[in-house]
Order: sequence, then structure tokens, then C-alpha cells
Amino acid sequence: MEKQDKDLYGEKVPAGKRTYFLDFKEKHNGDHVIKITESRKNGEEFIRSTVMIFQEDFDKFFEALDKVRAQIGQH
Repeated sequence: MEKQDKDLYGEKVPAGKRTYFLDFKEKHNGDHVIKITESRKNGEEFIRSTVMIFQEDFDKFFEALDKVRAQIGQH
């Protein structure tokens, strides 16, 4: 039997034709991940794309995201 990830927190971001899901999860081994999913409708079907950010990369990821956000504020 496969162990399920534990959902710790989630946010849904409706954005026009797309919906983004941000989920903070605990893996079965105790590690944490952030799962970012984009869902968009294509005709009658939904297309999903997902990226996982692993616990050991959180600091690097958030540092890069802060830099991108600062650049957005300048444009």
C-alpha cells in the first residue's frame, strides 16, 4: 500500500482561464514539499502542469522568487 502525502496547507488562485494551486505537503518520510499546479481548460479537457519544490531547496527558491518580484516592481 502506497503512503499518501499529508496536506498541511493549500491555496487556490483563480486567474481567468487558469487556476493555480499551491500546496504545502509532508511526504511519508517526513520531508516537506511545495507543489505548484497550473490547471487550464483546453476545449472539454483540463491540462495540468506541476512542479515540486523540495525542502532542501526552499531557501534558494524563495530567494530567487524575491529577486524576480523585486524586478517586477521596477517595470
